[in-house]
Amino acid sequence: MNGLPWDIHLANYYAALETVAAAVAVLILISSLDDLFIDIWYWVRESWRTLTVKKRREYRPLTQQDLLQRPEQPLAIMVPAWAEYDVIAQMVENMIDVLDYREYIVFVGTYPNDAETIAEVERMRRRYKRLRRVEVPHAGPTSKADCLNWLILSIFDYEKRHDIEFAGVILHDSEDVLHPMELRFFNYLLPRKDMIQLPVTSLDREWYELIAGVYMDEFAEWHAKDLVVRESVSGMVPSAGVGTCFSRKALLALSAATNNQPFNTDSLTEDYDVGARLAAMGMHSIFARFPVQFRVRRPSWFGWGPVRESTQSMALCVREYFPDNFRASYRQKARWVLGIGLQSWETLGWRGSLATKYLLARDRKGIVTSFVSIIAYIIFLQLLLFWVLKMTGLWQTQFPTIFQAGTWQMNIALITTAALASRVVQRFYFVNKLYGWEHALMSIPRMVVGNMINFMATARAWRMFLLYLLFGKRMVWDKTMHDFPSASQLVQTRKRLGELLTTWQAVEPERLEEALQQQQGGRQQPLGRILVSQGWLDDETLAEAIAFQGDLARAVIDVDYLQAGVFPLSVEACVQWRLLPLPRSTADTLSVAVANPLSEAEQAQLLHDVHASAVEQSIARESEINAGLRLISGETYRIDAVPLLGDLLVEMRLIARDQFERVLDEYKPQRDGRIGDYLVKHGVATEAAIAEAVREQHRRSGQPQYSADGELKA
Repeated sequence: MNGLPWDIHLANYYAALETVAAAVAVLILISSLDDLFIDIWYWVRESWRTLTVKKRREYRPLTQQDLLQRPEQPLAIMVPAWAEYDVIAQMVENMIDVLDYREYIVFVGTYPNDAETIAEVERMRRRYKRLRRVEVPHAGPTSKADCLNWLILSIFDYEKRHDIEFAGVILHDSEDVLHPMELRFFNYLLPRKDMIQLPVTSLDREWYELIAGVYMDEFAEWHAKDLVVRESVSGMVPSAGVGTCFSRKALLALSAATNNQPFNTDSLTEDYDVGARLAAMGMHSIFARFPVQFRVRRPSWFGWGPVRESTQSMALCVREYFPDNFRASYRQKARWVLGIGLQSWETLGWRGSLATKYLLARDRKGIVTSFVSIIAYIIFLQLLLFWVLKMTGLWQTQFPTIFQAGTWQMNIALITTAALASRVVQRFYFVNKLYGWEHALMSIPRMVVGNMINFMATARAWRMFLLYLLFGKRMVWDKTMHDFPSASQLVQTRKRLGELLTTWQAVEPERLEEALQQQQGGRQQPLGRILVSQGWLDDETLAEAIAFQGDLARAVIDVDYLQAGVFPLSVEACVQWRLLPLPRSTADTLSVAVANPLSEAEQAQLLHDVHASAVEQSIARESEINAGLRLISGETYRIDAVPLLGDLLVEMRLIARDQFERVLDEYKPQRDGRIGDYLVKHGVATEAAIAEAVREQHRRSGQPQYSADGELKA
């Protein structure tokens, strides 16, 4: 062969390439038949239900009114958090702001060596009375399952201490965007259902974001069709890891069977694992689709047209941003492949009914087909190159092709092409239904991008699994960095201050009503100031609420800057406007700290006085404003409010924070009197500890004076 001309070598290579192409086509066809079965089952089922079930006289779809009429049961939400400092506060804010439900508690799990996340969760805990932080007793990261197990233990402990039982526990991640009716829906189905899984969808991305767009496409089809078929075929529903509600019965059964370890710490996809185990226990799991309304903002004509804001009817779901870069995407998917395709094979085997075995095989085929897809692309590109060479006359020598009309190879090729066309049509339909025709059109080239990601993910999963098998290398929680949408992307409506404070459970409704009556009765003070002056609200929470309501930053008072006295406003103007100047962020911007946002008219007047082009406001506590005004007037800078006694006891390590929080859950100032006496009465602190903390309050305040609630202040 060495003496043959180069075109004969190419002819031999081309013939071999065709043979490999035929073999690959057979593998793709086998996989396509599996997909075709899912498609047929879905469309036949939908058609049958439309023609029969939905036509019955007694058929009545579930409505939101049905959900609202059902009495609220206590629910718990658990959020595992490792290195989530950049999104956890926004997620908690949005969740508590939008949920149309009152009887729930949020438990966020953190690690002792993750100070930034702890700080953000603690900031939210001080704001929201329904939030609890659970600290995993060892350094992280471990695994998501480990964090969840400690959260479950804390939830059971909370039940014992408060003599309640949560009807269900909902699992969410720190990037999730929730719908107002979510807890209402879970409440309606509990305790009849043991695991309820909501669809998960990606928030809208730009049309040119190919990698992030892959998640839009895949979840639009999977959670509208594939999971519906999975539940219908086998009754087994895998948890998606978010938007999953477990009944108390299910969690108790899982805990009893695993020595209080309901989530499998050896699995990187504990959500998939727990769904399989619940099915094996005979628990009733459902994949629930309930129509609701979402407000969406979406550009038209690939960004060239106007931004459309509309109300869209779709299934109640959890929305979030998925990774938007190649490395983060394939690393995240590698964890899914490893847990679902490889670890589950090792731990779950092939147990279950024939239908269950089929679905397990469908889940695991990706550990092979991901490589086949890339081989197919490589073959296709080479065949295309040969076609170009032939069309240009650079290569003419060719053996008779095996892909001739009537041959089995040609028939396989035609059927495989038809199967590919079917896949494209299916993907286009479901993406168009959820995101519009622009994204549906882009979903076609994004299928190629998705196959590239899946190939890299599968290769990484195999490498990790083989290292584990051969050398015992431990597989750990592979962290994915998360994004959270801005307020404009969420299309939210800001609540009034009073409504916001009651949503946060910072003020009792009857106290708010009393304050509103005082305000309407001629007491010309802002609502927040009335609440603080009556001792019904602390000024830190008020400042947080005002900042949140106005989407403004919290102020950091620069004492040195104030003492220097070189700022663009006179002392008289600062006193008149009740504001403190801050160092400028830009030369033509006036930066100020205020307790209440300035109106547009006030800002215009202020700009006229100082000849600046813009005012940058940030929110400070009223006590900080008072202290700053005294300072620039020549007095000593001293904030009126000293630390509360309980916070001071924790700061001085005279009591443990978890003990303090447990007692604080039941403490009511109007009923129980001074907090110090209450802590001693319940055995949390000694009289000596209280006395030591009071002396420290003395020292910080400068002069002793009792406030209305019994605390010492300046």
